[in-house]
Order: sequence, then C-alpha cells, then structure tokens
Amino acid sequence: MELLDSTTEAVRQAALRVVQGTRPATEGELTAALQANDRAVADVLRPALTAALPGAGWTTDEHADGPMPAGDWWVIDPVGGNLNAVYGMPDWNIGVSLVRDGRPVLAVVHFPATGEMFTASAGGGTRLNGVPVMVSVKTDLAIALTGTGQAKPRRDPGHARRVGAAVAAMMQEALYVRASVPVSHQLAQVAAGRMDLHWQFDNLRSHIAPVLLAQEAGATVTDLDGRPWEIASTGYLAAAPGLHAAALAVLKGI
Repeated sequence: MELLDSTTEAVRQAALRVVQGTRPATEGELTAALQANDRAVADVLRPALTAALPGAGWTTDEHADGPMPAGDWWVIDPVGGNLNAVYGMPDWNIGVSLVRDGRPVLAVVHFPATGEMFTASAGGGTRLNGVPVMVSVKTDLAIALTGTGQAKPRRDPGHARRVGAAVAAMMQEALYVRASVPVSHQLAQVAAGRMDLHWQFDNLRSHIAPVLLAQEAGATVTDLDGRPWEIASTGYLAAAPGLHAAALAVLKGI
C-alpha cells in the first residue's frame, strides 16, 4: 500500500509538468514539444520511484515490446496521448507500471483533465479515485461500446489494412467502434465499465499499466488466439467476460 501511495503521488506531481496547448506547426516543433513533455515527466518520476523502490530497473521506451528481464522494473509511459496534450485536447495521461519477473504487479494511470486516478495491484482489484470499479456486465455484442487505436506511428500498408478491416468488421457487430489514442484511455474506460472492450494488434510497454487496470477490474484479457495475455503477446483483446468470445470471433476472422 505504501508503494502504491508513493507512486500515485509521484504521478500526480509529474502531471503538473506537462505543457499543454502549444499547437506546434512544423515537424521539428512537434518533436521538440513531445520530447520536452516526456523529459519533464521522467525527471519527476525517476528520482521519486527510485527512492520508493531502490534497485528497480527503469524504462521509458513506451513503444518497446517483447519479454522483459527478471527482477523489478518500473515501466513509464511519460505522457500517454502526448499529441493530445500538446494540441490542447484532454485525452492524455501519465502511466506507470511495476513489472516483477515479467508480470505486472502494480499500475497507476492518471488523467489530469478529469481528475481521475486509476490504480491497480495484482490480486487487489482496480480503483478509481480510491473506489473499486468493475467491467461491464453486458452479454450482447450488438450493444457494446468497443474500440481500438494506433499504438505507435507506422506507415506499413499491411498493418493499416488489417486495422481497417477489423474496424469495419466490428462496426457490423457492435454498437459503435472508437478508434482513438491513447490506448491507455480506452483500457481505463473498459476497467470502469464505460466501454465494453478494446483490442490491439500491438502489445507495447505503454499498455502494461492499463491492461492490468482492465484485468483487475474483471476483464477477460487474451491474445488474439484466445491464450492468456502476457507482456510478450503480439496483440490482445480486453473485454467484459460476457462479450469476449463474440468479439474474439470477429477479430479471428480478419
């Protein structure tokens, strides 16, 4: 509990360093603004989290994927939805997870624009501003609020076609499909029962914290073949238990 409290306070303080609404007009200005926000947040979080858990490893490469080394690792998504923050939109957050021997054990995701602080610990459930939350109890995909998003910038035509085909297929089965960033925003909404499912064809470091939020709130989270989600999975579906099988069947058809 003490470690979670320390992490939450560090994240809250780091969010105050994010510069919003600069609206850069060139690629160079945009890159500089994004990097400045990431550095500002990391400069607050690194000393605070190192003090909270001395000896733990540290990574801010939110676009990395694959297995992680043994031991304790802080995984930081400095500004999830950094583009949104830079252009003055509210859908951005600070995300932190603690991974122990390849498994997430703690997650904090803070949404400053709404004042929402999501926290989770392995086996301890998910809380929103200290109050337990649970995923949706829906069982009918036809009334499901679903979503996906662009996990990282890429120009691969095959990937774009696959994402587009999945969106089109889900639009025919679900009530609506939201395609937006950051991914962490949608997963938090799944955890809170506001959205019903989220799928992704990537599985990046920045997803670890919000996936744990969804899992601990009761979501069924698997890879796209239906196996239990792992940090090294290549993609995933996080869904209300009553919708997971139907949604997975849609995605398997892509």
